[in-house]
Order: sequence, then C-alpha cells, then structure tokens
Amino acid sequence: MNISLGQYYPVDSVVHRLDARIKIILTICFLLVVFISKTFIGNMVSFLALALVIYLSKIPFKIILRSFRGVGFLLIFTLITNMFFNQNGKILLELGFLKITAGGLIYSGRMLFRLFILIVASFMLTFTTQSLDFADGLEALLKPLKKIKFPAHEIAMIITIALRFIPTIMEEFEKIKNAQISRGADFESGNIIKRVKNYIPILIPLFVSSFKRADELAMAMESRCYRGDINRTKLKQLKTSKNDYLALILFLLYFLIILIVRFTIER
Repeated sequence: MNISLGQYYPVDSVVHRLDARIKIILTICFLLVVFISKTFIGNMVSFLALALVIYLSKIPFKIILRSFRGVGFLLIFTLITNMFFNQNGKILLELGFLKITAGGLIYSGRMLFRLFILIVASFMLTFTTQSLDFADGLEALLKPLKKIKFPAHEIAMIITIALRFIPTIMEEFEKIKNAQISRGADFESGNIIKRVKNYIPILIPLFVSSFKRADELAMAMESRCYRGDINRTKLKQLKTSKNDYLALILFLLYFLIILIVRFTIER
C-alpha cells in the first residue's frame, strides 16, 4: 500500500480507536514536551514512548520512513546548518572558512534526532485519524472560542481539507514529473538555478490541477447545500472510552519521567 504524508492508514488498532480529541491533545502536548528535554537521554525517552505508540498502532515502520521523502530536504538542511554554524569542540574537518567540530556534529545529530521525533509524532496523528474525525475533534476543541466569534468550524474544515489534499498533490507531482522525464526532461544535472528552472514545467500544471480540484470541491460542497456551521448536525458523535483515559494516564507517566530526567540527569 502506497501511503504518503498526511494520508490515513486503515488498520484496526487501539490507537486508531482513540477519540480524535484525545489524540490531538496528546500529540500537541507530546510535541511541547519534546522541547523540554535538552539531552540525548530525554529525547531517547520520547523516542521509546513514540515507538510504543507505533507498535500499538500496527503501522509498519517502513510506511513511516517512506513518508520522509516529502520532508527529507528539511532534515538535510537542519543537519548541515547546525553542523557548520556550531563551532564548539575539537575541529574534525576544515573546508576553507567552514569548520566541522565535534561539538557541532553532536549538536546537529541531537537536533536531527529531535526533529525526527517531532515529524514522526505528527505523522502518527494523520496516520491513525480519519479526516472527518480529525475535523470533528478539532472543531470540538475549538468550540469554546465560538463565544468570541472565532470561526472554529471553518478553521477545522480548512485544516482538514489541506491535510486531505497533501497526499493527492504529492501523487500528482510524481505523475507529472515522470511524464516530463519520459519526454526527456533532466532534473539532476546543472547548478541549483538550472535545476529550479527545470521544475517549472512541473509546477505550472501542478498549480493548474490544484486549482481545478479546489474548484470541483467547492462545486461539490455547494451542490450538497453546505452552509458551514449553520444548523449543522453530526451523524457520528465523539465519545471517550476507557482506552482514552488510559492513554491520558500513560502520557502523564511519560511526562513525569521527562520531568525527572530534566531536573536530575539534565540538571
């Protein structure tokens, strides 16, 4: 099964059956807690907690790694910038005015590991939550803000549609790129400016296709009399179960371990 970034992975697991509201809250809290840890030990605790979630979700790890194709440039950029701009420690390699030091290498590796955890945690939310459930959960969490005229339903719908169309646009990108390669297009040779120019024949039809899909979606929603949050009811009501409360308890245990590590080992 070809699963890409932002796409739901259909499998029956305890993580998939959790309330969407609980998953959104725990994911946001997990991302915030990762920033508390400053050393490799704290990040390793977060990684082990995330590995447990992956195991319980029954999602093959190769599926998660395959999704990194869309964010590989971000990881490489983070590694290179932290490696060259952190000059602490012994110099290992010197390339003109650029220096690679032991401290910079360790720091860049730790930052890359932390970024890997953050991205995988975000992947797990979309892999285990259907788009409609995600929209309902996000809208429910934003519902208290409606008292101050905050468009909770509209914001949830926009975010859900954006996440839904990420894998579609990426698949369209690959199709157009392969079609251009079959016509003799070269995307590998030349300097960086030439490579960027070579992608113009891909970006233009991709934008045209995206606007066409957006127009079709708008017409489909209008034909079904979609009027936003006005007198709207839901067929599926979100309900919490004992597994949701168990997930909250496990997260509190993980958070307690992070605090112990933060104020003892990392002190």
